[in-house]
Amino acid sequence: QQQQQQQHQQQGRYDEHQHVPRYLRAWPGPRSKFSACWLLTTVFIVAICLVQGAQSNSLLGTFQSCSNEGEEVAIQELIKWNSKCFKCACKNGFVHCDKESCPSIEDCYLLDPKLPDTCCRRCKGCIFRGVPYPSGSEWADPEDSCKTYKCVASVVTETTMKCFNQCDDENVIPPKRGECCPTCRGCKINGQVVAEGQEVVGSIDDRCMVCQCSKNQLTCAKKTCPILQCPISKQIQNPNECCPRCTEHREYMPVPGKCIFNNKVYYDKTQFTPDRCTNCTCSNGTSVCQRNTCPVLDCSPEYQEMDGCCPRCITSEVRSECIHSGVTHMNNETWNLGPCRSCRCTAGNIRCSEMRCPAVKCRSNEEKKTLPGECCPRCIETAGTCTVFGDPHFKTFDGKFFSFQGSCKYLLTADCHDNTFSIRLTNDGRGTKRSSWAKTVTLKMRGMRVNLGQKLRVKVNGSRVLLPYKGAADTPIVSIERQGEHIMLLTDLGLSLEWDGNNFLQVTAPATYKRRLCGLCGNYNGIGRDDLTSRDGNNHTDEEVWRFANSWKVGGPKACSRRVENISARPNCKQRKANTYCRWLRESEVFGNCDNRLNPNNYFDACKMDVCECPNGLCHCDSFAAYAHECRRLGVHVPEEEWRKRTKCPTGMWRRNATRLAATLPARWQQQQQQQ
Repeated sequence: QQQQQQQHQQQGRYDEHQHVPRYLRAWPGPRSKFSACWLLTTVFIVAICLVQGAQSNSLLGTFQSCSNEGEEVAIQELIKWNSKCFKCACKNGFVHCDKESCPSIEDCYLLDPKLPDTCCRRCKGCIFRGVPYPSGSEWADPEDSCKTYKCVASVVTETTMKCFNQCDDENVIPPKRGECCPTCRGCKINGQVVAEGQEVVGSIDDRCMVCQCSKNQLTCAKKTCPILQCPISKQIQNPNECCPRCTEHREYMPVPGKCIFNNKVYYDKTQFTPDRCTNCTCSNGTSVCQRNTCPVLDCSPEYQEMDGCCPRCITSEVRSECIHSGVTHMNNETWNLGPCRSCRCTAGNIRCSEMRCPAVKCRSNEEKKTLPGECCPRCIETAGTCTVFGDPHFKTFDGKFFSFQGSCKYLLTADCHDNTFSIRLTNDGRGTKRSSWAKTVTLKMRGMRVNLGQKLRVKVNGSRVLLPYKGAADTPIVSIERQGEHIMLLTDLGLSLEWDGNNFLQVTAPATYKRRLCGLCGNYNGIGRDDLTSRDGNNHTDEEVWRFANSWKVGGPKACSRRVENISARPNCKQRKANTYCRWLRESEVFGNCDNRLNPNNYFDACKMDVCECPNGLCHCDSFAAYAHECRRLGVHVPEEEWRKRTKCPTGMWRRNATRLAATLPARWQQQQQQQ
């Protein structure tokens, strides 16, 4: 009858007048009234509903373009629903939105009902001695510092921690007032240094033994696992974790003054035992459970047996040495098993500890890396890249796009703080009226000058060199090598140049140069809005690019290939012609569906500009190559042969350009090239 009543309530089968299930109202005589009242007053109906475990951290919809790379984007106009729950920024030309950081509910079995106009789902908290605690919080008893409490999904677990030492006796510091465990002087475990705030598993055979470094002191203790709301069938034990987790989320309707535990309802002050080692009491809607912490054992698992709720050591022979991987270690000897794990021999038993790595979430301009000799990954700021391609189009270190067709020599980028290096770019008009292309690139660094020219020619201090080139130990140039159709130049400062021998150049600068650079590639400060800052410190608008670029001109009039510049005028051409040549950038599959990661709009605009005044008929290929190169840098698989075959753009552009230019350009320009 109770099951039928619950089913009818869930299905909404109520009489609109008497508000009782129809089957109860249909019973004859006074007995039906008594039975109905008895059922309604003694049975508590608790609705617990399965909810989806996967919580979306991102929005779905169409991509919105943006221009200020790396900057936060106001989203009230873009997101009409609960926009305050999302944070958006411009990344690779698209607005990317992520959900605001919320408390983890990954292993929470009971969720609070989702309130309107809130961002986060929350795990049900606890009320202990009249004080509310959020799920996941942990605290100590004010009268007994060794007694601890932890709230997880409306269950408070009470236990007494067990202390242990991971240092020699002379380094042990007795516990202070209000502390439970002694500490070790210096944050070292088995000879390995433990960073401030880092946790270490004291023994990989018992991962509930945990040590933590605080103020250059190491504290080690063991606590029992928190009692979980979910049944055993809904729990999972990961091999590298101390405690099991719940595998499902459930949302419940509150039952004031009563406790929900393992899908059962308990009255206030009701005692119950989930298992033979745990005693619980329902108190004000919170299940308060006591469970003893098992002692810290010195013997290895093969010498242990269960004794009631906890294991104990079986009497074994005490030895003065240990054997690990065929190597004998004496008592109290320590050794490392890599940057994350170390071991100690204690009375013939081996106890190995392991570093715990905290969860790391990196920003858009960072990447997660584990450095050599370190155990845990950290967020490392990615190197900045400045790209030059086509009829020169520039993408600065901070992601600002602009086009500038000057035909002179310019300071592309330099260390304007310590003057450790400078890179100059020489453009060539190639006989055109308004266009130009990169001709040579010159790197100056600590007395050395490297010139990267057309057709992949390389000069070092004025003398042509053959590749590969290896710099001497006392020089800043590490190497210059051919990589396919490109040249890669590496320096000992982390600066690198990639040049295709035609017009594509990419300069990569490590994050140590942030806010130290100047030139056409911008100041590398993470803000694209001020990248058009001229030599005199004025920031120019997009319409004043020529003022900005000319301020970085070097070398005088002789460095220009045109006597008169008309760089403020944009070339005009038929829209249909430009769209025909450049349409491939709109075909997603041609470039490996990269348009989901990198906005092609800037490259499409560059392509349309290049085909307006093109001396060789292949200028659109420069934008294609630059887009494909950037896609690969972002980790998208874009096979070189496939996109070139589809778009009919040949490889080795520097080889073909020489032949095409000889047939199409004025004789005077050809004479100049031969003289050079």
